[in-house]
Amino acid sequence: MSIDLAKVWTSLRAILDPELGMSIIDLGLVYDVQVRDATVRITMTLTTSGCPLHGAMTGWVREAVMLVPGVGNVEVQLTFDPPWTPERIQSPHQQTAPHG
Repeated sequence: MSIDLAKVWTSLRAILDPELGMSIIDLGLVYDVQVRDATVRITMTLTTSGCPLHGAMTGWVREAVMLVPGVGNVEVQLTFDPPWTPERIQSPHQQTAPHG
């Protein structure tokens, strides 16, 4: 079964940053999504390198993406290069899912 990349992005959009109340997609925290076989690899960042939600956020990402049909494994890689800045926040007219 192939994995529908749009469903992966939709699952990620449902994850909210609890401090800012915005989707991790809308905040620009997800840098890349790759699918190989049944594995989804997500490269993302947090708003700060000292974010106390480090473990929780990666867990939420794994849990949400595992619900997408065909996904057997989710790998989440955190990076702070480039660091997140508020300029990465998407405006309402930029609400389409990036294609990773």
